[in-house]
Amino acid sequence: MDWLHWLFYVGVILGAVPVMVMAFIWLERRGLGRLQLRPGPNRAGPFGILQPVADAIKVLTKEDIVPVAGDHWVHFVAPLVVFAPAMLVFTVIPFQEDGGLVRGLVPDLNIGILYIVAVSSISTIGVFMAAWGSNNKYSLISAFRSMAQVVSYEIPLALAILGVVLAAGTMSLTGIVQAQAVPFIVMQPLGFIIFFIAATAELNRTPFDLMEAESEMVAGYHIEYSGMKFALFYLAEYAYTVGISAIAATLFLGGWKAPWGVGPQVGVLWLVVKILLVFMVILWIRGTFPRVRVDQLMGFAWKFLFPLSLINIFIIAAESLAWPGLPWWLLFPNTAIALVLVVVWSGLFRLGGGRVQV
Repeated sequence: MDWLHWLFYVGVILGAVPVMVMAFIWLERRGLGRLQLRPGPNRAGPFGILQPVADAIKVLTKEDIVPVAGDHWVHFVAPLVVFAPAMLVFTVIPFQEDGGLVRGLVPDLNIGILYIVAVSSISTIGVFMAAWGSNNKYSLISAFRSMAQVVSYEIPLALAILGVVLAAGTMSLTGIVQAQAVPFIVMQPLGFIIFFIAATAELNRTPFDLMEAESEMVAGYHIEYSGMKFALFYLAEYAYTVGISAIAATLFLGGWKAPWGVGPQVGVLWLVVKILLVFMVILWIRGTFPRVRVDQLMGFAWKFLFPLSLINIFIIAAESLAWPGLPWWLLFPNTAIALVLVVVWSGLFRLGGGRVQV
């Protein structure tokens, strides 16, 4: 693969992802407006479709304010450290059967899911850099809280992904899609629930967005940022949201595969539809559920999701050893077992949790 192909692919990622993120921002704001009985953005362009463009122009033209006592170099680099991994995640998402966004351009990575987990963890360093470079005690406390939240929910998230890897027998995202004769959400509903909740918490989305809560640490670790630097944090958050939706669609919803055996040439369209479906669920949760307290946030990760993720691993491992090559129509008992475990463990957690409620 020559360098021109790489430059073209980088250009596609850098051009397509921000446009897709802006479209999802408009979709979320309009959707939340409907959920909350208000119109949402409706002034800039038809149906407010140009509102993200107007917001981008406004943010980019604002003054860049840097704290006098802060570390200017760290303050400058932190938004880039948070934003870059959000873009790198999309480089291994298989949008079509050969594993690349553009056919024949980028080969399939045999450790694609490991790459995603590793790259997405880099943003935690950027969060700490943003707080340290700001020289603001509230930002620093908020950054530590955000880092504790990410580390806590990274464990059940990785274990949920491990269940998919065990079932597919590969860490290649293309191989995981090809292994789904039936979507893994049918085989591993418990794993999907754990993955979805943990990913929502890592994204700082409602009901886990304690950084944005009115009673919490002001606006979080990025309180001292303005202008384009703040726009990078904002863009990275939504890019991660779209990326998690793409990963969920790839791991649990069959990726580019169409339900009626349509040819691979329309695989991109099917994957986009599935990404939209997952994103709309995230949007619906934001407009429905209230925020949790910080003690509930941490207890939910360690007392609920972590044990259930271990149970899910044991179920998948036992089935892989006892019934290798299990036909898809025999996977429904696993679905029933997983759902029963969710209900039973939820009851045990409430009975043994004292006054802490989730």
